[in-house]
Amino acid sequence: MHWPAERPVDTPVVLDVGPGERFRTVQSAVDAAEPGGARRTVIRIHPGEYREVLHVPSSRPRISLVGTGEGPEDVVLVHDNASGTLKPDGSGPFGTFGSASARVDGADFVARNLTFGNDFDEAAHPGMKNRQAVALHLTGDRAVLSGVRLLGNQDTLLVNSPASGVAARSWFDRCYVEGDVDFVFGRGTAVFDGCELRSLDRGSDSNNGYVTAGSQDLSVERGYLFSGCRFTSGAAAGTVHLGRPWHPGGDPRAVAQVLVRDSWLGAHIAASPWTDMSGFSWREARFAEHANRGPGARLTPDRPQLPAGEAERFTVRDYLAGEDGWAPQLAGTAVDSTALLDLPG
Repeated sequence: MHWPAERPVDTPVVLDVGPGERFRTVQSAVDAAEPGGARRTVIRIHPGEYREVLHVPSSRPRISLVGTGEGPEDVVLVHDNASGTLKPDGSGPFGTFGSASARVDGADFVARNLTFGNDFDEAAHPGMKNRQAVALHLTGDRAVLSGVRLLGNQDTLLVNSPASGVAARSWFDRCYVEGDVDFVFGRGTAVFDGCELRSLDRGSDSNNGYVTAGSQDLSVERGYLFSGCRFTSGAAAGTVHLGRPWHPGGDPRAVAQVLVRDSWLGAHIAASPWTDMSGFSWREARFAEHANRGPGARLTPDRPQLPAGEAERFTVRDYLAGEDGWAPQLAGTAVDSTALLDLPG
């Protein structure tokens, strides 16, 4: 194994956040974590809304954020910056990446039973041109999110990596992600395992947005895997695309890789579910489906399917393993980060 084993004897540091607790903000608890992550820091967040901009730096690996409510809706980490929002110091707008309500650069991050949100009000800013508003920006490797909600509109979830050509893996276990335009995007590797992807209704009878906008470098073999997921919406039938290829700065090596397999697709999914972006053809991207069902699933020439015999090479295990054999989905193993969340109190 090429990462520190999280053994039962490595008792985590436990910090509590909430009214009446030592820490009133999540950021203050993250700042109090041991630098370097010699031991995991579990931050238990009591029910409430925490309106703050959160940053977990690379110097704080092995951070766990655990909502202590009955469900993820009881603990909400939220802010309302957008790409076009001006910074308080007057140095210009935040930009898409800087708009994130929460940014996680630390490796081996875990979040469970809580909500990340960006509630920027598009209707209240009709004159703002750049209204992308990220709820969560991930760059750290080996992130685990279990039972988490991610709420926003355009660019809700940025699955990123430290640099182009550098892989960073995230596992989303039974999570809920909603948005309208490119609400899962970036160059990272992410597995959505048993999740719901909810496309918000923009009121159009022709185009209600795009689920993904991947930008994986050609050297990164695997991008996004949606396995056993549900794609839902109240939008008109055939008006939402599964994805389009994002080439930041026109980079020809940024070639999206997205596989939707064994999933249920609602009627909102377009008959031709992949589409072009900024002059780049979807046909040159790495898009595919496998064994999907539901009113939005069908077999047509515009819907590439995994080649025969390839299904066993593109599984949750394959997307997450990397060179170190990471397998957070295997409960009970020494590297199962979610097992560390079941703490007393």
